[in-house]
Amino acid sequence: MAEEAKAKGNAAFAAGNFQEAIQHFTEAINLSPSNHVLYSNRSASYASLSQYSQALTDAQKTVDLKPDWAKGYSRLGSAFFGLNRINDAVQAYKKGLEIDPNNEALKSGLKDAEAAQARPGKGQSPFGDIFSGPEMWSRLTADPNTRAYLNQPDFVRIMQEIQKNPNNLNMYLQDQRVMKSLGTLLGVKLNAGGPDFGADMPESSGSPERKRPAESEPVKEEKTAEPEPEPEAESMDIPDEEREKKERKAQAVKEKEAGNAAYKKKDFETAIQHYSTAFELDDEDISFLTNRAAVYLEMGKYEECIKDCDKAVERGRELRSDYKMVARALTRKGTALAKMAKTSKDFEPAIETFQKALTEHRNPDTLKRLNDAEKAKKELEQQEYFNPEIADEEREKGNQLFKEQKYPEAIKHYNEAIKRNPKDYKAYSNRAACYTKLGAMPEGLKDAEKCIELEPSFSKGYTRKAAVQFFMKEYEKALETYQAGLKLDPSNAELKDGVRRCVEQINKASRGDLTPDELKERQAKGMQDPEVQNILTDPVMRQVLSDFQENPKAAQEHMKNPQVMTKIQKLISAGIVQVK
Repeated sequence: MAEEAKAKGNAAFAAGNFQEAIQHFTEAINLSPSNHVLYSNRSASYASLSQYSQALTDAQKTVDLKPDWAKGYSRLGSAFFGLNRINDAVQAYKKGLEIDPNNEALKSGLKDAEAAQARPGKGQSPFGDIFSGPEMWSRLTADPNTRAYLNQPDFVRIMQEIQKNPNNLNMYLQDQRVMKSLGTLLGVKLNAGGPDFGADMPESSGSPERKRPAESEPVKEEKTAEPEPEPEAESMDIPDEEREKKERKAQAVKEKEAGNAAYKKKDFETAIQHYSTAFELDDEDISFLTNRAAVYLEMGKYEECIKDCDKAVERGRELRSDYKMVARALTRKGTALAKMAKTSKDFEPAIETFQKALTEHRNPDTLKRLNDAEKAKKELEQQEYFNPEIADEEREKGNQLFKEQKYPEAIKHYNEAIKRNPKDYKAYSNRAACYTKLGAMPEGLKDAEKCIELEPSFSKGYTRKAAVQFFMKEYEKALETYQAGLKLDPSNAELKDGVRRCVEQINKASRGDLTPDELKERQAKGMQDPEVQNILTDPVMRQVLSDFQENPKAAQEHMKNPQVMTKIQKLISAGIVQVK
C-alpha cells in the first residue's frame, strides 16, 4: 500500500501537481515511516511549492534515516538555499559530495551556492534593519493590529528568532501574524486582503528588464616585476674580510641594476651576463637567480628557466630566505611549465608547482596562474574527448530512456552527450526536461537557459525554461519566456497555450480569486523574490502604498506613473496586495 501511494505521488509530481503529490507521499509515510525515499520525495514537492521550511524538515528526516545517501544532502542543500541559508546549503552539498563525488546534482547545487555565497550582500536579508533593536517591539505594541500577538508565546519566539537572524523571516512567511507584523514595521498594510486600490485600477503589464551580468574580461599576464635595488651600505670601520664582502654585495647590486636596465631594453643576453655576475659576487641573494630565470622565460628557454628556479628554491631554503622569494621562484617555474604544457599537453606539473608556491605565499598573481592552468587542462581534456558522433548516439539513448520514464538513467546519457559535445543544445534541452520531471527545478532552469544561450532560435528551449518557471509559480517570468519563444515561432501551439495559462494565473491574483491557501503560498514565494523585497523596502514605494490606502487623490497621481504601476502589479501578482 505504501508503494502504491508512492507511485501515485510520483505521478502527481511528474504532472506538476505538487500539492496532490504531498498528500500521496504523506499517506505513504504514515504506512512506512522509516522509508527515507518518501521523505525525500515529499521534500522535493514542498520545495517545488517554495515551502522551504517544510522541505527542510523532510530533508533533515531523510538524512537522519539514511546518512550515507547522497541524494538526501541534495534535498537538504536545496531547502537551505531556498531559505537563503547559503552557508548551510554549501555545507550540505559538500557533505553529499563526500559520499558521491560524481553526483552532478550535488556539483551543480554546490556551484550555485558558492556563487551566491561570493556575491556581495548575498544571504543578508534586506529587512534586517526593521527588526533590529527594541524599536521593533515598541512599534508592534503601538499597532492595535499586532499588539494582541505579543501575548502569544509562539509569536514572541518567532519574532525573537527573526530579530536574531533576519534570514529566518523566510521560514515564517506563511504565518499571517508575521506578514501583518512585517507590514506594520514597513509602514505598509500587508494583511491577507492587502490595500484596497479600487476596482477601477488600470492593469499594468511587463516587468523591469533584468540585465545579464557582463562576462568577466580576460586578465592580461603581467610582466614580472623586479625587486627594488637595495641601498648601498654606509662605510664604517670594519675588518677587511667584512669590508670585502660588503663591497662584493654592493657590486652585485650594481650588476643587478645593469641587468634590469638591459632586460627593459629587451637586451636579454646582456641581462643574463649581469645577473650571472651578480650571483657570482653574492650567492646569498636568490633574486639574481629569479631575475635570470625571468629572462630565460621571456626568451622561451624554459629548461634554463626551470633550472634557475630550482636552484633559487634550494639555495633559498638553505639560507632561510624570505618565503615570498621562494614563492616567486616556484611561480616562475610553474609559468615555464605551463608554457611547455602547450606542446606536451601535460598541465599537471605546472598545477602542482603553482600549488606549492601558494603554500609559501598566497599571492593573487600565482592564484590566477593556477586557475589559468587548471582551465587550460580542462579545455584540453574536453578537446580530446570531443566527438559529435558519439554525442548524438548518447543523446538518442537518453531519448529512449526518457520515453520509458527512466529519467535518472536518461540524464546519465545526456551528461555523456554534453561531455562529448558541449555545444549540443538539444542535449541540454532534453536534460532540462528530465530534471523538470524529477522536480529538480534549479537544474532544469539552468539547462534550459544554457540551451537558449547556445541556440537562441530553438523555440523548444523557451518552452523548457517557461515550463520550469511555471511549475515554480513564477508566472510573470514564465509569461515573458513564452512570449520570447513566440517571437521566434508565432504558430507554436505549446507556446500559445503556455501564454494562456500564465495570463490565467496572473489574472487570478489581480481579480482576488486566490483561495486562502493559494494566497499564503503566493505571498510566501513573493516575499522571497528580491524584486518584491526591493519594492517593499523602497521608501518611495512605501509612501505610494500608504497613499493608496489613505490618500485617494495622491493615489490617482501615482496611477499615472507607468513604473509605479508596474511595481504595484508585481506586488499584486505576488499576492502581497490584492485588488477588491
